[in-house]
Amino acid sequence: MTFLLLVEDDTVIRTSVALALERYGYRMTTAADGLSGLEAARAGDHDLLLLDVMLPGLDGISMCRRIRETSQVPILMMSARGDGLDVVAGLEGGADDYVVKPVDMPVLVARIRSLLRRATIAHPATGHAVLAFGELSIDTGALEVRRAGQRVELTPTELRLLLEFAAHPGIVLERATLLRTVWDYGWDGDSRVVDLCVQRLRKKIGTERIETVRGFGYKLSVT
Repeated sequence: MTFLLLVEDDTVIRTSVALALERYGYRMTTAADGLSGLEAARAGDHDLLLLDVMLPGLDGISMCRRIRETSQVPILMMSARGDGLDVVAGLEGGADDYVVKPVDMPVLVARIRSLLRRATIAHPATGHAVLAFGELSIDTGALEVRRAGQRVELTPTELRLLLEFAAHPGIVLERATLLRTVWDYGWDGDSRVVDLCVQRLRKKIGTERIETVRGFGYKLSVT
């Protein structure tokens, strides 16, 4: 059974989305504000969190940042302004992806399934190995990442992104390719999702480790 936490202050949206997701087989916990949502997130063993951006008491972005201090649980933000600063702030705060309200249920379910697949990530095609790139090491069997011997905590999305780079060292990967292979987008997606996840990953493994190739995408530095 998969357990989801939905934090949404609009009663109609909260009820309708929860009921719809229950019909897809998910077990739902709901909260109507950020503080009670944060308490529920810390108290429960949820497989994924759905956070509205605009919440009373504690907004969804601040809630996301607090959760990321102690947990790498997949987080999907729900924003009423898909082209606004809310999306960027949410992704910078540690969210894995976002959907725009009003929510399209098939899209929401597809994003949830994609995030859950990343959380139960399979080994990459390279098989079990410890890959080394400078001070960065990646154990593809144990799915552990270390920098200068210190373990690096990554979200499932960050880990999947790093493994994708590690499977193609020195090769430029386009944003559209990463959206398909990491985020499972079967259509053109928002490239900001990639850019901001790369930004977060760089902070954890070293800014020099992932290079930007302007006009094309990113590559993992092997030097």
